[in-house]
Amino acid sequence: ESLYAHQEGKTPSERVAKEMLKDVMLGIRNTENAVFVTTFASHISRLKSIMEFGRMLNRKVVFLGRSMFKYIDAAEKIGLVKFSRHSNIFPYRDQVAKILKRVEKDRGKYLVICTGSQGEPGSVLDRIVKNELSFNFKQGDQVIFSCRTIPVEINEANRELLEAKLKQLKVRIFTDIHTSGHASKEDLRDL
Repeated sequence: ESLYAHQEGKTPSERVAKEMLKDVMLGIRNTENAVFVTTFASHISRLKSIMEFGRMLNRKVVFLGRSMFKYIDAAEKIGLVKFSRHSNIFPYRDQVAKILKRVEKDRGKYLVICTGSQGEPGSVLDRIVKNELSFNFKQGDQVIFSCRTIPVEINEANRELLEAKLKQLKVRIFTDIHTSGHASKEDLRDL
């Protein structure tokens, strides 16, 4: 582990990220608007928190994207989570388009957790803003990025472009609702 070894201090725990998510998801009026959350598909603990808050909001939780499906399926197979009991998972484009039609008609009843946190071309969020799927963001809809952009030039450019398109649509954007999973200097010293 060396990614943040140069960074002074300690990395905040996942409990901090969970509180940040709680503050945004439960503390913002969003009864009429669509709410989308995106994060790393591999971050099962974060996905669990997002789903928990979606259920507190009395929203139907849907996971969209092949990466989401792969990681959730693996976590369920080893008994780590039981997401499919309380949510629906749609990995394939035709399934995604079909559920997004329902979300479009009843935006206040769903919480969408999808791929696209890094602005990746072909991700669910990218395809929505490019009008390639059956959903159109409206003013006041919310997109929560429960992650940071991985500091690589292509990711930064993709994410910047995605956020610019969302801003043009007057979507409310919440970024960096996240704590790192990488140890800082003091964490490594303690270890």
